[in-house]
Amino acid sequence: MPHNNQPFSEAQNHNHQPSHYILALDQGTTSSRALVFNRNLEVLGRGQHEFAQHFPENGWVEHDPEDIWQTTQAAIKDALAAAQLSAQDIACIGITNQRETTVLWHRETGKPLYNAIVWQDRRTAERCHAFKEQGLEPDIQERTGLLLDPYFSGTKLQWLLDNVTGAREQAENGELCFGTIDSFLLWRLTGGKAHATDASNASRTMLMNINNGEWDPKLLEYFNIPPALLPKICDNAHAFGHTDKALFGASIPITAMVGDQQGALMGQACIHNGQGKSTYGTGCFLLMNSGDTPLVSEHKLLSTIAWQLKGKRTYALEGSIFMAGAIVQWLRDKLGIIKTAAETESLAEKVPWSQTELLIPAFTGLGAPYWQPHARAALFGMTRDTGREQIAAAALRSVALQTEDLLKAMRDDGIHPEQLRVDGGMTENNWFLQALADVTGYSVVRASSSEITVRGAAFLAGLQFGLFSNLHDIESLSGSNGEFTGTLSASERQQQHKRWLAAIDKVR
Repeated sequence: MPHNNQPFSEAQNHNHQPSHYILALDQGTTSSRALVFNRNLEVLGRGQHEFAQHFPENGWVEHDPEDIWQTTQAAIKDALAAAQLSAQDIACIGITNQRETTVLWHRETGKPLYNAIVWQDRRTAERCHAFKEQGLEPDIQERTGLLLDPYFSGTKLQWLLDNVTGAREQAENGELCFGTIDSFLLWRLTGGKAHATDASNASRTMLMNINNGEWDPKLLEYFNIPPALLPKICDNAHAFGHTDKALFGASIPITAMVGDQQGALMGQACIHNGQGKSTYGTGCFLLMNSGDTPLVSEHKLLSTIAWQLKGKRTYALEGSIFMAGAIVQWLRDKLGIIKTAAETESLAEKVPWSQTELLIPAFTGLGAPYWQPHARAALFGMTRDTGREQIAAAALRSVALQTEDLLKAMRDDGIHPEQLRVDGGMTENNWFLQALADVTGYSVVRASSSEITVRGAAFLAGLQFGLFSNLHDIESLSGSNGEFTGTLSASERQQQHKRWLAAIDKVR
């Protein structure tokens, strides 16, 4: 495994040799996790702690930043203990995180002024609507690659400044720091020495110009944001600082930060233009590497920075659907037709692709490429024969059909992938992956590891530290666990998709 000129020999590695263990943090929406990797990116130890979700009003979602900080520290200690290592054994740290979630804290004390406003929060919907009414969306999309939506950090930060007593005045005086979760953790880990972010997270704030990689004065003016608040934008692999020795007993270099979906793109080794991955969790995020120029999507996809290395930016097109694994939860918790998610596979095996039933899973509206928040779910084409099997198959197939909608939008925007790499909980279901290959016509390749997102962060950290020599090293470490190829003819695929689009039209 000579990824770095030559492998470590045991003798070399014995005494005071530099360590080659990487600690990677995955700060997510419901839990904080830490994993210890060796230089083959194999997991040696993990720690995970959940934390509370706060819903102060309808459509509002908040986290207590202190909970995020406490659970992150606890996860790190658990992961080190599980790997039977101490902080002295760790070469470097990489961070990946829930994106867009917004924190405001005091520069002097590090104390948050208010809870973190989570990416799912919809409190700024009216603000976004007002910007659209002013005709600002095309200019904002041109600068940021994003569509006006409460999802992104810009209007969340504006809300904090306008609604937290004294916040705007303190911000104008340079007394406050803004950051997404990566920045907040970096600040806390370094004992307040580093206020920085990385290009992938910055590209989700709606305050950064993705064409030049800098905070955009015009956007700051639109959202009324004082520039003194903002972190420094850095490469994804970068010497961000060192952990405060008091925390874990050693000062460890922090050498990478990356947003979670971009981390998964790297973890799947999608390092060339036209390579893409689809992650199937609660929802589905499909990211496609679009090379070194940002595409402004004509089909309601987002353009985002995949990563920036040595000052050079690589871009991605992103499409998201709200309901993937969540549909299977609905079958279990609301319809009661299954007890475990795994049962859907054996049920669906009894149903042909030409089934009449079609489920449109617009339970929370439709995501890309429709963006119809008021659409609602429907089940079409039921007959006297319709039962558990048909509903389970229609549910799984709906995720494949939604994926084809995203892939078609990407093709229409000029990106033509050769295959689709997949990861996430739903990809354990072989019937679903076969349906995905049948519906899309692509070869579907399942990732070898369930830890794809955090593996991307670990790799970037090791790259900066010198454990890996270049991006190609991730290709030799990625591997797959099964490949699925389509069995339907082009006309059968078209027939199926046409019926799907007709049903979508009925719920819009």
